Amino acid sequence: MSLERLGNQINRRQLLAATIAATVAATSSASASAAQNANRVGFVDDNLDNFHSRTYLRILRSELKDRGFVIAGATALQAESSRRWAVENKVPYFDSVKRLSEVVDYFAVLAPSSPQVHLDLCQKVLPLGKTTFVDKTFAPDATTAEKIFELADKHQVSMQTSSALRYTAVQEYVTKAGRETLRHMTSWGGGSNFDEYVIHPLELVVSCMGHEIESVMRRGGEPHSQLLLNFSGDRTAVINIYTKSRTPYAASVTTTKETRYIPVDTKRLFVDAAAGMLDFFAAKNPLIDRNETMAVMRIIDAARLPATKNGFVKV
Repeated sequence: MSLERLGNQINRRQLLAATIAATVAATSSASASAAQNANRVGFVDDNLDNFHSRTYLRILRSELKDRGFVIAGATALQAESSRRWAVENKVPYFDSVKRLSEVVDYFAVLAPSSPQVHLDLCQKVLPLGKTTFVDKTFAPDATTAEKIFELADKHQVSMQTSSALRYTAVQEYVTKAGRETLRHMTSWGGGSNFDEYVIHPLELVVSCMGHEIESVMRRGGEPHSQLLLNFSGDRTAVINIYTKSRTPYAASVTTTKETRYIPVDTKRLFVDAAAGMLDFFAAKNPLIDRNETMAVMRIIDAARLPATKNGFVKV
């Protein structure tokens, strides 16, 4: 072998070694930088390349930057596409929840379009003992939702979940009017399919009316479904979920004094939702009654039953 070829091989080996060292150093530097921040959040997802991960990351780096929370790392089940997303968005990527846990204080379990993986993700996250937010929809059914809450209780972890539609002008109005004055609500929402998007107009209602749901009836079917709800104290609600159509989120609220129509400001929607998540992390205690979460899950379960097409079904 000529001295020239030998020299080229040595140079290539040196270049490869330098590249690996630089990559390790960069990862270590990112972890060290994150470790200096007291409010470090870790994303745990199915596939990080989704609307919620992009939106929450952008908001924490812009509108809510002054709150002092950073996305210090992320991991996901679909590793290849998620690692690519992390690199593009300058978020340190970790190959396991356990490794991610070493550089974060809080977990945000996302996977907004695949709630069927939430139990699996929570089984990895909750034993690590850190305050955890779980994105909408909390679980595929009420039985799974109960298992996730039981797991959180077992590991003494503060956990909460909600749709972005919990933080709107509708709830602000109800807070001022007083929940005890509510007699009826009607809500509207759209989306691509019933199972994923019914949570939004439903969260609008349950967050205002409370968890004391008694019975459910469903009229119509996709793309135009309507849920009729009976609450305790002769209170009622109607939820309109119109999929595959342009339907703004809104609600009408009837109190003992008036009926008011209230549109949802979608420009503020995820900023306020992100702020609600940070409020929970700062409090380190749930700010949402889990009974309301379970009421939402039981209503969705009931809405899937064929019997609800024939009349009211007890919840």
